[in-house]
Amino acid sequence: MIWFDQAITLEQLNNFGKGNMGEFLEIRFTEITENSITATMPVDHRTKQPYGLLHGGASCVLAETLGSVASALVVDAEKYIVVGIEINANHLRSARHGVVTGTVKPIHIGNTTHVWDIRITEENEKLICISRLTVAVLEKKSKAG
Repeated sequence: MIWFDQAITLEQLNNFGKGNMGEFLEIRFTEITENSITATMPVDHRTKQPYGLLHGGASCVLAETLGSVASALVVDAEKYIVVGIEINANHLRSARHGVVTGTVKPIHIGNTTHVWDIRITEENEKLICISRLTVAVLEKKSKAG
């Protein structure tokens, strides 16, 4: 298992999104495995572009949320913070309604950077987006001084 806290729960993951974009877009974590995390996001008025298709930016939000949370879970949160530094997304097709599902898996977990592969599918499991997220691992600054 790659997670620093091996007792992490879906409830804890879903609480990460409270009061921020994850909550606004209704991103919900649905599964944690030994080396992956899965979350869903509705395709609705908040996540569509003017043509009625899932907005590519919304797919990137789901991908960055998954990758950033995954990075946060593989480091000691008492010592480190993680921040996204680059995201790439190939939009292969789109969705018009329903729910999309993203799954994140590691490509590289280093001491200073992490690289994640995120696959987003529509309800019939057709691949709609492949994304790669690079995350920087930074030491927490001392609160004294």
